[in-house]
Amino acid sequence: MSTSSWPRWARRGRMEMLACIVIATGFLMMLQPFAMVLYTWSFLTTLIGTVMFMVVSKFPE
Repeated sequence: MSTSSWPRWARRGRMEMLACIVIATGFLMMLQPFAMVLYTWSFLTTLIGTVMFMVVSKFPE
């Protein structure tokens, strides 16, 4: 087993879960009918989560 120099919080499992939560939050913001400001920021939130997931998927486990 090799020791990684990556910090524990920057490992793939936790960061992928965080990216999935950001994507899900963006979808929920897009589908809610109450606040226009949430709908306005929903696409950017989903986009950030998607880019984050693509980057994080390259991290070591």
